[in-house]
Parts: sequence; C-alpha cells; structure tokens
Amino acid sequence: MIDKNIFRNISYGMYLVTTKNTKNNGCIINTLTQITSENPIISISINKNNYTNNEIKESRKFAVSIISTNTDNDIITTFGYKTGNDTNKFENINYEEIGSLPVVTDKMIGYLICDVINRVDCETHDIFIARVKEGKKLNDLEAMTYKYFHEVRKGTSPKNAPTFINEKKEDAYRCPICGYIHDNAKETIKFEDLSDDWVCPLCKAPKSVFEKI
Repeated sequence: MIDKNIFRNISYGMYLVTTKNTKNNGCIINTLTQITSENPIISISINKNNYTNNEIKESRKFAVSIISTNTDNDIITTFGYKTGNDTNKFENINYEEIGSLPVVTDKMIGYLICDVINRVDCETHDIFIARVKEGKKLNDLEAMTYKYFHEVRKGTSPKNAPTFINEKKEDAYRCPICGYIHDNAKETIKFEDLSDDWVCPLCKAPKSVFEKI
C-alpha cells in the first residue's frame, strides 16, 4: 500500500510549459529537473492526455516560464485546468514570441527555451529530455512552490498531474473548473453561509457551480 500524501513532501516548483506546433498552447507542470550544467539539459514530465504533450512531440521544442508567487491566478486557471483541444489559451494572455515559441514573461521569474533530445515513455506520462538553448532571469520574485500553491493559494492538482490525489472530504465543496476545495472543517465561514455573489478565489467561478463532495 502506498500513502500518496507522502509525495507531497517532495519539493516541487510550478512551471508554465508552452509550445507551438499547430497553434500556441501550454500547460502547468510541477515536475522539472536540471540534469546537467554544461550545455544544460533539463527534463519535464507531461501526462499523455494533455494536448501540450502531443504538440511537444510534433514540434520537439518548448519553453518554460518559472512561476512566481506574484503570478496571476488567471494564468494558473487557464493553463492548469483548461484543455487546448477546445480552448485558445493565449486569447487573453500577454506573451512574447522568443525563438519561434510563445513565452509568458509577466510576473514570471524567468524562462528557458528548449529543444527536445529524447523522450521516455513512463506509462501515463512522457518525460521529455531537452537541451536549454536560451535562458533569462527576469526578476528576483519568489518562486511559487507546490506547497505554496496548495496551502496559500488553496489550489488542487488537476487530474492529469502526477501529484493528483482524489481527495475525499466529509463536508466540502469543489469548484468543477479549477478544483479549488472549500472545506467547511477548515474555513471560518461555511460554504452554505457564503454570500450568493461569492466567487472561487482561484478562477472566479460563481458559487452556484460548486459541487458538494
């Protein structure tokens, strides 16, 4: 038996991976590792069900924006909980084109431009191993960690994330758009007592769409 909560004690960052094949697309990941320092190589892990996965396979290029604690929730909601299959994720997003790739730089710590040199099949996920061709630090903001995202932003992992846990609560309500959970056992105000114009603190979805879990 594996207690999956133990994986949440592994240190994770939060990253926005973007690419372009048929169109601009991207997703949020929390698994990125630097492998070498000379001619730097990194690896990222992306679920095979993510549209971004196939786009990277085809283009063999991607960019990584390092998310800060100042990064807007709209970025995380758009790239973390929506699919590029039926959504233009860049429609209302400011970005720059760097090395033929769309790169989000606003309130990001910096970015990397990468060329894929190998892919490892890991059942539900692919690990893309890539050489960093360009990288730039943009500011000294604090990096957003997986722990910060969960404990401060009150975010939850989407189902395609390697760290996803299907949490069961006794008395709680979940946002069907971004996965935010309002747990009556932990909040000072119960969900039923929130005003009708209350909205999800992550994605601004109305109270009316929340589902009891």
